[in-house]
Amino acid sequence: RGADEMRDRVVLGEFGVRNVHTTDFPGNYPGYEDAWDQRRFEEAFRVDVIREEEDTLEFDMVGIDAAIANAFRRILLAEVPTMAVEKVFVYNNTSIVQDEILAHRLGLIPIRADPRLFEYRNQGDQEGTEIDTLQFQLKIKCKRNPQAAKESSDPDELYFNHKVYSKHMTWVPLGNQTDLFPDADFRPVHDDILIALLRPGQEIDVLMHCVKGIGKDHAKFSPVATASYRLLPDITLLQPIEDEAAETLQKCFSPGVIEIQNINGKKVARVANARLDTFSREVFRHEGLKNLVRLARVRNHYIFSVESTGILPPDVLVSEAIKILMGKCQRFLNELDSVPME
Repeated sequence: RGADEMRDRVVLGEFGVRNVHTTDFPGNYPGYEDAWDQRRFEEAFRVDVIREEEDTLEFDMVGIDAAIANAFRRILLAEVPTMAVEKVFVYNNTSIVQDEILAHRLGLIPIRADPRLFEYRNQGDQEGTEIDTLQFQLKIKCKRNPQAAKESSDPDELYFNHKVYSKHMTWVPLGNQTDLFPDADFRPVHDDILIALLRPGQEIDVLMHCVKGIGKDHAKFSPVATASYRLLPDITLLQPIEDEAAETLQKCFSPGVIEIQNINGKKVARVANARLDTFSREVFRHEGLKNLVRLARVRNHYIFSVESTGILPPDVLVSEAIKILMGKCQRFLNELDSVPME
């Protein structure tokens, strides 16, 4: 029993966490066959999609090691490519936003363009061609509104174009891009990102080059707002907890984790949905309860949450991450084959 718990659960104590080390290698426990076995892995491994919305995806990955789970997280953050503004040619900028701050802000705007349609730009290549560059223009000038009421102090009423938004960026096709992408709608993901504020007479006239890149080089290329995982919570009541103690227990956990049932006139606590818990360890502050509950996490059950910036849907991002990991493995195997044995 003890060995099984050590192998399958990470236990949260009042101070610190037990059993965090990796256990799935041969010879770690007497009597357990822990050698890697493809068939056994395929039987145990599964992926369950829990919640899929427009830009967020929550799924469970069961039966893998932390190293693989973390590889997916890091590939999603830093190695799945996207298109982002890399070069900004400033023809005119009389706003109070300095050129380099303006360029930085433009770089961080997510661009709705499928990066799989483009190549990486070659090193040292200044110009950019239709296969590796998207061009956008932002040209806007602020004017007074002659129709504005005399006593008005609202800039929205007094001026035209005094707020520069991402919707003012327009795609300028390069080379034969109009033929390459006949139904393309390259634009920022969100129309209402505020870039700058202008006053009458001030103007911004810039040309932008978007290129393909990865989050390793700059965070603006990262396709996700967040990509994280946590282990599945596992809460066990070691003995029946009734009446007032049950109500105190319910308050120690996130809503929905503990429910109170009425059995023969007694209120009895039971674990309804451990998954919802955040493990605040609040239960350890109650002397009478802290030894009646075991808090643990299932060691090989990862709950992933992936939140996309909107460039690609999160399910596409995850499948791209899997392809990248497969490519890494293939490259590693090729290296092993090509290096002569000493």
